[in-house]
Amino acid sequence: MDIVGFKSNNIKVIPASALHPNLRWLILTGNKIEALPPSIGNCKRMQKLMLAGNQLTSLPETLANCSNLSLLRIAANRITELPEWLLGLPNLAWLAFSGNHFKQDFTFADAQELNFEQFNLKELLGEGASGTIYKAERSNGDAIVNVAVKIFKGNVTSDGYPDDEMNAYIAAGSHPALVGLLGKVNFSKEKKRGLVMNLIPEDFFNLGAPPSLESCTRDIFNTGIGLSKLQVLKVANSMASVAQQLHARGIIHGDLYAHNILINENGETLFGDFGAASFYDKNNAVVSVYLEKIEVKAYGYLLDDLLTICVEEENPSLIELARLRDLCLSSQHAERPGFDEIVESLTALSN
Repeated sequence: MDIVGFKSNNIKVIPASALHPNLRWLILTGNKIEALPPSIGNCKRMQKLMLAGNQLTSLPETLANCSNLSLLRIAANRITELPEWLLGLPNLAWLAFSGNHFKQDFTFADAQELNFEQFNLKELLGEGASGTIYKAERSNGDAIVNVAVKIFKGNVTSDGYPDDEMNAYIAAGSHPALVGLLGKVNFSKEKKRGLVMNLIPEDFFNLGAPPSLESCTRDIFNTGIGLSKLQVLKVANSMASVAQQLHARGIIHGDLYAHNILINENGETLFGDFGAASFYDKNNAVVSVYLEKIEVKAYGYLLDDLLTICVEEENPSLIELARLRDLCLSSQHAERPGFDEIVESLTALSN
């Protein structure tokens, strides 16, 4: 057995003997766990560890032995700092840590408050851990505009709190490759809140699908999908530019995956889902560099996926993109480029 899940079971204590060294994927979201046993360091195969929504105040240093750990969710706990040994894990690529007890003094940007009476909810477009997305009609004077409305469920999710998702999405700002945010709305009768976004055009489709039980932390792809070199470069450029903007604002997305990316046949790209996003202090140089390089690792996996589904024969542009991928995936943080350097390289590659 290498996958174990005990979600929302009011678990308070994890016995040391309960963690088998063969574990690859452990889900303990939404319990009341105050501490993890040091024996978790024996789980050398661990790749995905879901711990959001507990009462952890720290993580055992033995977790540093889990060098294969790629995805870690520790949001909505009581942790006071991110230890350097954790940030330095060689394969960590997807990290969510919002809603903890860090000493941070952030002033969050706000979005326009829209009147809920303007909206007529229509069909369901999708549902995730934090909320449901509906197509809606927005009345604006005599005009009717189609929009998308995400209504938050209000509970802690596998990624963290909905409030943190809302704050991160608003703070991300405007970008051509981000799904446009129009404002927030309060459905007072249902006592629920939501975000109003541009409706994604119908010609856009999901680039990938979420990881399977077998792939664990890597997205899976439809066997029929194939991208041209131009599409690959456009997606790579767009995503690097988005990540550059987020990290300039002290935001780590935490879920930089193909399954959160929509594209069309022209390679135009839209990115969203801030459920795993976290704020960090840009004035803390050490933490800032580590967190950016962690997200660069995730970007490297995205480049690997793009190169895998590219249908064109190897050419100088793709060879250079593969070289950039290898740098991003380096186990040594210092060898990975930052997003400023990545954007610069891709701009030169596209000209």
